[in-house]
Amino acid sequence: MRGHGFLLANYVPGNSLLHRAPLALKFLVVLACGLLSFIVVDWRISAAVLAALGGLFLGSGAGLKRLWGAVRPLAPVLLVIGLFQWWQLGGPTAARIVLNILVCVVAASLLTATTPIQQLLDGVVQLARPFQRFGADPERFALTIGIMLRSIPFIAGTFADVRDSAKARGLERNPRALVLPVFITSVAYARQTGEALAARGLGEAED
Repeated sequence: MRGHGFLLANYVPGNSLLHRAPLALKFLVVLACGLLSFIVVDWRISAAVLAALGGLFLGSGAGLKRLWGAVRPLAPVLLVIGLFQWWQLGGPTAARIVLNILVCVVAASLLTATTPIQQLLDGVVQLARPFQRFGADPERFALTIGIMLRSIPFIAGTFADVRDSAKARGLERNPRALVLPVFITSVAYARQTGEALAARGLGEAED
């Protein structure tokens, strides 16, 4: 099966300033960009922030192709959102909404492209530790995030492969030919993952 990304760029080994930056600082940048999307009301500011993030992404050595790969899955959705908002609220508002979404995606991709997955999961564990007093399990939470990061690209890749196979047989308009194989493969993947976790004693809650 082909490898497929899903919205966020994969890690790119490097020694740039961003690669060496503390994980907490990168988390704060992503959080700030998320808050920015609720605060900023001028599309020009959003465009400037997006350009700055794009420059940082390219400066990290991740490359334009990887940046486009993170944004491309959103393109059809952003087009629909942009057209609808332009019709309802006008061009400037539509541009601001679309640009703010891109700011969040590129900021998150900047984090994942410059941080190894294990370091990200360790950071998640540290963030979740204060919630232990409420019964949360930081290790399990990080494990869930890790499984999600692996499962989403797998399912996306499965759908793309099934779609190409159905198209080759002239069945691209048949929902059953698309949905059923993806469903079966996803269930099989989930069972294999569950069995692997159970074999390591990670699949069941502690008494």
